[in-house]
Amino acid sequence: MDWAESVLYNGLGRYAEALAASRRVIEHGELNAVNWAMPELIEAAVRAGAPELAADTYRRLADQTRASGTDWALGISARSHALLVDDRHAEDLYSAAIDRLGRTRVAVDLARARLLYGEWLRRQRRRADARKELRIAHEMFTGFGTEAFAERARIELEATGERARKRTVETLDELSPQEAQVARLAARGDANREIAAQLFISTSTVEYHLHKAFRKLGVKSRTQLEDRLS
Repeated sequence: MDWAESVLYNGLGRYAEALAASRRVIEHGELNAVNWAMPELIEAAVRAGAPELAADTYRRLADQTRASGTDWALGISARSHALLVDDRHAEDLYSAAIDRLGRTRVAVDLARARLLYGEWLRRQRRRADARKELRIAHEMFTGFGTEAFAERARIELEATGERARKRTVETLDELSPQEAQVARLAARGDANREIAAQLFISTSTVEYHLHKAFRKLGVKSRTQLEDRLS
């Protein structure tokens, strides 16, 4: 659950929370979970202003990915390394990450590499190049249904001056089954902790689904939610 939260919070741009969740995995998790959590920690630590922690974690990740030697492992390593180096070397690493990950079946990691590359390009004031990467990333995330990352890509894309295609009204008005469950329980007055216990999910997951339900239903409070669902 901590690893899933680290991914979610990185998608939402809540890097301090992503960092805390990924650190819990690395400190207490099993080896496989730790391997998945290290790239999350590196991204979160860089964005949260903890570069030394990111660099220490990258050294550990690099040792493991070199030993593995797969395109996925080396792609993840290059993507993570690009976050740590100066601008003279970042582009080659992002390109290597996209090339490596493009050969794998883990398309969401390829999309994340394009998102990070697009974010970097925008900060280099290379707007046309940034638009290309961010547009592809946004389309991929939207297709996967990874809404947090899709929204992050949309915000970055619009910062380049291009407006991302919006979903249809029908899609925005349609709650997923879990969003509907969370919304109904919140509307009747249950606290987030109570909802989490009933649905066997974390309070952070409740907050995430409730946030999406609020946005889709066009409400800003539980009172409005109750009126909307009554």
